[in-house]
Amino acid sequence: MKKKVLVIGSSNTDMVVQTADFPKPGETVLGGEFLMNAGGKGANQAVAAARLGANVRFVAKIGKDLFGQEAKKGFLKEGLDIEYLIETADYASGIALITVNANGENEIVVASGANMNLHPSDLSDEIFQNIDFALIQLEIPLKTITYIIDKCRSMGIKVIMNPAPAASLDKQLLASIHLITPNETETELLTGIHPGNAETMQKASGYFHQAGIAHVIITLGSAGVYLSNKKYAEIIPAHKVKALDTTAAGDVFNGAILTALASGEDWPEACRFACKAAAISVTRIGAQNSAPYLHELTS
Repeated sequence: MKKKVLVIGSSNTDMVVQTADFPKPGETVLGGEFLMNAGGKGANQAVAAARLGANVRFVAKIGKDLFGQEAKKGFLKEGLDIEYLIETADYASGIALITVNANGENEIVVASGANMNLHPSDLSDEIFQNIDFALIQLEIPLKTITYIIDKCRSMGIKVIMNPAPAASLDKQLLASIHLITPNETETELLTGIHPGNAETMQKASGYFHQAGIAHVIITLGSAGVYLSNKKYAEIIPAHKVKALDTTAAGDVFNGAILTALASGEDWPEACRFACKAAAISVTRIGAQNSAPYLHELTS
C-alpha cells in the first residue's frame, strides 16, 4: 500500500491466568499457567494489521515505566511507525488482568492508566497526513475519540470504529463513521436490538445506517459476521476451529478488515479475510502474540 493506515488507541500489558472455571464472587481457585503478554485493543489491532501487510502508524500514550518500555520495544519489533507515540511520567502504563477458562472464554479487568489520558492536544496534525483509513476503539477518552472523528472527516479519512468496550455513543458522533464493527453485546447496547437472527441483525444495522454509517459489520463470534451496506446484507460464516483463547479475536478481525479495505478488497472478500485471521488467532494463547502473519492466511 502506498499510504499508511492509522490506528489510535490503547496499549496495555495483559496478565493472563488459565483456570478450569471462573471463580464465583468471594471464591479462590487455583489457576494454571501465568502469561504476561502485550495487549490493549489499539495495539492489538495495529500489530494484527502490520503482520497482515499493512503500513501502520500507531499512536498511543504509555507510561515511562517497565511496561511502557517493553511495549515500545514490541511496537518497533513489529514494524509499526511510532513516531507520534506519547510517553508520560505522570501515569502508569495500562494493565489488563485476564482469566481464561477451559472453554477459551475470558473475563477481563482493565486499569487504563495513561490510555485514558490521551488528549486531543497530544495529537498533532502531522499524525493524520497521507492517511486513507483510521481505526479507533473506546479504550481512550470519548473527547479524544470525538476529536479524531472530526479531524478525519475534515481530511477525508475513512474512520473504522470498533465500539469496544461497549459504551453509549451519540448519534451525531456516529454520523461521520465509515464502518462500525460491534459484536453482539455492543450492538444491543448501542441499538437496543439483540442481533439473534438475520431479521434482527438487519434491523440493528438499519439503526446504524439511519445514524449515517454506510457500512456495518456485526461480529458474531464462531458464527462469523453480518455485513450490511447498500450492496450487501448477508452472514459471512467463520472458519471452524477449536478455540483455545478468544482474548484478541475481535482485535485481529478489526486489524485484518482495516488491512483488506485499505488494500482495495471488496466487502465480502475483506470479511472472509478478516474471519480467517480471527479464526487462526483463537487457536493461540495471548493477545498480540495470537495475531497471524499474511503467509498463514495464503498458504
